[in-house]
Amino acid sequence: MRKMVRSARGAWTAAVLAVTVTGSLLTGCTSGGGRADDHRTPSRSPSESSSATAIAGPVLAVKIDNAPDARPQTGLDAADVIYAEQVEGGLSRLMAVFASTLPAAVGPVRSARESDLELLRQFHEPTLAFSGAQRKLLPLINDAPLVPEPAGKVPDAWYRGTGKAAPHNLFLRPRRLMDSAPGEAALTTGFRFGAAPAGGTPETSRTVRFPSARFTFTWSPGRGRWLVAMDGTPTVTTDGKTVAPATVVVQYVKVSRSKYHDVLGNNSPFSQSVGTGRAQVLRDGRSFDANWSRPEANGGTRFTTQDGAPMNFAPGQVWVVLAQA
Repeated sequence: MRKMVRSARGAWTAAVLAVTVTGSLLTGCTSGGGRADDHRTPSRSPSESSSATAIAGPVLAVKIDNAPDARPQTGLDAADVIYAEQVEGGLSRLMAVFASTLPAAVGPVRSARESDLELLRQFHEPTLAFSGAQRKLLPLINDAPLVPEPAGKVPDAWYRGTGKAAPHNLFLRPRRLMDSAPGEAALTTGFRFGAAPAGGTPETSRTVRFPSARFTFTWSPGRGRWLVAMDGTPTVTTDGKTVAPATVVVQYVKVSRSKYHDVLGNNSPFSQSVGTGRAQVLRDGRSFDANWSRPEANGGTRFTTQDGAPMNFAPGQVWVVLAQA
């Protein structure tokens, strides 16, 4: 098992190994994973929190299956940031980013997309866990400034659950890839957390639609959080925890055809996260019109209010839905 090594100055080093695809690993949209132990999906997923003094290292990003047959998912409640992106056929897939906490298990894990590589350049050498990828995309993943962890490269980090049919049953044990959670300092996205700006519009519910998927965020005054529903079904984890972010960002981006497609020939859309555009930020039961700016791929994304002031997010989990501009 590869271990991350922490230097005295807090920098992490890791060997970026070539991506390998085992014979049992499916690629593209139907990717399901490689060699893995056949264990039962845990009925509970206890979290292991990092200490407040943890030195920042690479975040762990995991591609999460979001097909109806993959739900409920495991470990979503422990993520610091969850990106929702469009994939083939107008469906959706998630990328969960873990920095402050490593859950015991995450999944189901599915394949990577080109959009992920641009998104992840906001972080310093992140670890990307995924089940596989379209064959022509694999060299780009291998050359990207990240540590690729396809299924099967570290066999004891992966297992097949018994509660779902393949390919919706591949799970990751994050602690087999990383010694510890790097801490919130690893979230180099440019997000700012603090008091809400003045203004905003009262909002009780917001639905964001993809061609064949939809996300609904409903404000819960009692919890002070947005309750997530996907395709009309409340989002809970396998251990019954409600997924409830403190902040939801609807980031309007250009979505175009990429050079890649799945095994059925469906084109993989590319969501462009470098550039500028408008956004809507939901926090504290209100909606705020905002703008986003990310001039360079290797920098974070800056969100500002309509008058140019920094747009603060509420402390807690953040969902970013990459919607069609």
